Formats: sequence, C-alpha cells, structure tokens
Amino acid sequence: MSTIYITGHKNPDFDSICSAYAYAVLKNTIDPFNTYIAVRCGHLSDNTKKVFATLGITPPPYMRDIYPKVKDVILTSEGHIDLKEPLNSVAKSYKDTNPSVIPVFDGDKFFGLLSVDDITGWAMGEIAVKGSIDKIPTVGDIMREQEDPVDSEEMFEEAKKRLSSSKKRGLAVFENGEYIGFVTRRCFLRAPRNNVILMDHNESKQSIRGIETANIAEIIDHHRLDAVKTELPIYIDAEPLGSTCTIVYRKFMAEGIEPDLNTAKMLLAGIVADTLILRSPTTTKVDIAAAKELSKFCGMELEEFGLTMFGSMEGLKNRNPEEAVSSDFKTYKERNVKIGIGQCEVTTLEDLPDYKEIYLKALDRVRMQNGLDWAVLMITDVMKEHSILLSTDHSAEKNLQYTKLEERVYDMPGVMSRKKQLLPEVLHAAAV
Repeated sequence: MSTIYITGHKNPDFDSICSAYAYAVLKNTIDPFNTYIAVRCGHLSDNTKKVFATLGITPPPYMRDIYPKVKDVILTSEGHIDLKEPLNSVAKSYKDTNPSVIPVFDGDKFFGLLSVDDITGWAMGEIAVKGSIDKIPTVGDIMREQEDPVDSEEMFEEAKKRLSSSKKRGLAVFENGEYIGFVTRRCFLRAPRNNVILMDHNESKQSIRGIETANIAEIIDHHRLDAVKTELPIYIDAEPLGSTCTIVYRKFMAEGIEPDLNTAKMLLAGIVADTLILRSPTTTKVDIAAAKELSKFCGMELEEFGLTMFGSMEGLKNRNPEEAVSSDFKTYKERNVKIGIGQCEVTTLEDLPDYKEIYLKALDRVRMQNGLDWAVLMITDVMKEHSILLSTDHSAEKNLQYTKLEERVYDMPGVMSRKKQLLPEVLHAAAV
C-alpha cells in the first residue's frame, strides 16, 4: 500500500483546497489498495479560515514540501535489547538476520545503537591484550560513543551526507524528542519518490516545493496546460470548466457514489468561490448543474450559500494588505517579463478609497518579494460583477485596454475572471 498526497497550488484558494479534500475522499473510497491524503502547500488566509469555520469543516493540513525525508526510509526493529544484557544474548539475532545495528534500551529509555563494529572492536581488543576472550561483557560495556540522532523530518540528502561522513553504520531517528527507529547506509542507496496528485494546477512553479523529486500520479485541472514533466504516462483530466470541484463532483457521479455532507459542502464551496456564485464568465452549464445538485443535497439555497460564504469574509480595509494581495496570487512570464496577478473578492467597492493607497504600496512590496517586474491586483465586487485593477509601475501598463481612473488604478466593469478575462489582457500588454 502506498501513500499518495493530493495537493492544490501555492497560495491555495477554495477550489484548490476543496477539490483536494473531496478527491481524497473519493479515491479512498474506490481504491482500497492505497492511502490518499489531502494536503495544502500554502497557509490559509484569515478569510479562508472564517469560511471553513462557517462550514464547520477542518481544512486539509499544511505540508511544507514533498522532498524525500528520513521518515520515508526509516527502519524499525520488532525487538530490542537492554544494555545490561550479556553480549551472547544478541548472538542469535546476528545469526538469524545479520543486522547492521540493534536498538539498545536502558529500561524504557532508548540508549543507542549497537553495531557489529562495536562487537568486533571489543573482541579484537580483548584478543590483542589477553590473547583470548575469557569473559562475556554486557551490551553496555562494549558500546562506543553514539552519534547525534537525526530527526524524522530531516531531508534525505542531508541525512545521507551525515551518515556518509560518519564511521557509524546507522543513526537513530527521533520524532518530537522520542526514538522511533533508525537508518543505515543501505537506506540511502536510492532516494524515494513521494506520490502526488496535482489538483487545480499543472505547472511546477505553482506546485508544492520539491515537486521535481516526486512521482506525479495524476493531474486534475481546469487551467491552461504547461504541465510538469513526468517519467511515465499519467492520468490527466483537464476540462474547460469553471471549477476543479465540478470535475471532482462528476467523478463521484461517474462512480455512482454520493458524497457525504461535508464533502458535498466542500465541493459546493469550491464551485461557488471559483465561479463567483456562478457569475464568472468561466462558468459553464456543467458548473451550474453541479452547483444546483450539490445545493439540493446540502439542503441549502444556492444564492444564499454563496452570499453567506462571501459575506463572512472580512473587507479589504480591515485585512493585512500584503496577506490579502498574496492570498490568491499567481505568477506568469511573457517576453521575459515576470508578472504577478492577484485577485480579491469583496461584496462592495464603495470603500475602495479608504484602502487603495495602502494596497498599491503592498502590491509593490509583494512584487519585489517575488522578484517580479510587474504586478497587478484585481479587486472584484461579486455582487455587481465589477472589478477595479491596481497596478505597480511598469511600461506595459500603458497597453492595458481598461479605463484609467487615476495613476495605477483602472476600471473594469463586467470583468470577473482572472483566467479568462484579465490574464490574456495582461499577457498581451506585456508582449506589445
């Protein structure tokens, strides 16, 4: 049985998180031979946390990276010996299994690792001095000084270097200050590859850190394809729909499986959020049908569900500007111009003058932090289907086909989709 992690993109939005959550539920239901774990590779904004609290659902746990770690190659021993036991008590173990190391305990407390080098070192010393072995010592009597343990979360390559430069055959592995196993040189002959399913994205630069070391098992997405390179053919479901959650819901239906209530809420939340309550131009008939079916199943009126979701979000005036700008921020490159595009949803634009200048400065700081040439932030009123664009200073800005309200501020009536409406315009402006 393998563990397969399901993750959305960096700066996770609702569609990314909810689709990963729901797909893990489905895969665990239809595939009993593997374990699927939904994770997120970015931290949740305060607004996202509030919506999850409103739904009464715990979001997937945070996973910093997918790099191979010590925990992926750890060894455990069914038994151990006490340091007060005579050495001949371990003879049978060496005869039966020829282990590189054996865990040694002092009562209930881990003491160290006994290796064959400890035994041969002691035996050769006895023979050199006395000419023979006339007394059997305890295990503790012959154990040499121990190396510092490695942590289970330590990177595979770092631990490999440590053991390679050590004279020891193995190192103890600790987790939260407690012994959990050990690693030997044989553990590091080949780096393991974690299994990952990418949700709501397919580009490596948008994915979890260390994705280049992982085995990509599937991609489920609704964006343009610039897919991560894989060694083997994989399953890809990329459809031009308004939400990845719609794709996942259709997979439930294809399997003849009805999602449980929490999973249905997650699917509905992802669709409602990514289609802006079905108002976005990316919304398709398939999204509408899925949202209606899910709202009935959840016993919630669709519009009310959406308004409750967006209504629970704090206005931009009261949020941390940089956190808000970065919460749904994606990067692109066009003609060597590195571009960042963020989007924030609000229920009114009337208070824009109260925070506009603060957000323009925050947008520029986010641009510099990400090493970008140009950054824009689309602030979308989901009720009136109207957006305002904030921009950092860049020569391509003059090519934007939107009405300029003032310096670095543009009016975008009817524009709601970053993917379908704003992105093509920004890329075109950068290419001119």
